[in-house]
Amino acid sequence: MKVLIIQQKMIGDVLATSILFEAIKQQYPNAELHYVINSHTYPVVENNHFIDVFKFFTPEHEKSKQKLYVFAKQLQKEKYDVVIDVYSKLSSNLITLFSKAKTKISKHKKYTSIIYTHTFKDATTTKTNAGLAIENRLQLLAPLNINASHIVKPKIYLTNTEKDQAKQFLLNNSIDLQKPLYMIGVLGSGSSKTYPFEYMAKVINNIVEQQPNAQLLFNYIPKQITEAKAIFNFCSPSTKKQIYFDVFGKSLRQFLAITSHCNALIGNEGGAINMAKALNIPTFTIFSPWIKKEAWNMFDDGKKHVSVHLNDYHTEYYKNVEHPKQLKTEAAALYTKLKPSLFNDALNVFLKAN
Repeated sequence: MKVLIIQQKMIGDVLATSILFEAIKQQYPNAELHYVINSHTYPVVENNHFIDVFKFFTPEHEKSKQKLYVFAKQLQKEKYDVVIDVYSKLSSNLITLFSKAKTKISKHKKYTSIIYTHTFKDATTTKTNAGLAIENRLQLLAPLNINASHIVKPKIYLTNTEKDQAKQFLLNNSIDLQKPLYMIGVLGSGSSKTYPFEYMAKVINNIVEQQPNAQLLFNYIPKQITEAKAIFNFCSPSTKKQIYFDVFGKSLRQFLAITSHCNALIGNEGGAINMAKALNIPTFTIFSPWIKKEAWNMFDDGKKHVSVHLNDYHTEYYKNVEHPKQLKTEAAALYTKLKPSLFNDALNVFLKAN
């Protein structure tokens, strides 16, 4: 059996969908599994031995209909038996249609039954602590007679060399690995998913108050240095002494390797949190008011993985709201209602446990 799984979009999405490969291989060890992903997301699935072949969807394919057509025709030559299109975008619809696979699986949309042999509506309530992002993906495997109740966790595969190099990098930058080391996700993927700077600084101050020996690393990329520095400047003088601002991964794989040596990752919900979970690193997640917590609070257990959301403390803002996404334009104002004092106790318990 030859299977193509298509997952465009962001790092967290690509990582979450990688569970399908392990689930399929468990039941069909001889299946040949291919993965279509955006090229920039490859580092989170690099070395995943359940994935046989990667097919990269590039910015050129997004910009050029002709190049997308050529890409779809190239994939058609692979003669897939099964295509699983996780998000059902227009480009992935085309790829699926051209594939001529006997079994074509995707999420339910008004038009998807025309293209796909099996479609599934996303569940809105969770059955387990895996979260909707995991459960809704696993249900796509039902046509292959794979039990969706058997939960698979996303995993990132680092080499020993990568981990050793990251350890040496930290030691060379005066990090004491015998003391607590926390990666702080200071920035989200955009302004509407980024906790207010002054509030984040208060969270960071609290970490140092609770853990005086804590060493803090900021997760940011060079083009975000201005925003990261602004948060640093809001921190107290004593906290600033604990922050190793210039110690950060120069690539996504280096970030992953560095994070693997941390006691926890604390900060904004997004790809970094999901990657930490896939590395089996404890996480404390601050959700944006417009993101549905139940979808992405994967494997929250109140101990190793904890998350907070405005709806946990102020349900009144969500009355008569069908989906938090409706509140996206109000994110900035709603964020101000999620004061650090609301979840200080939860964070302190998390710090003691991890």
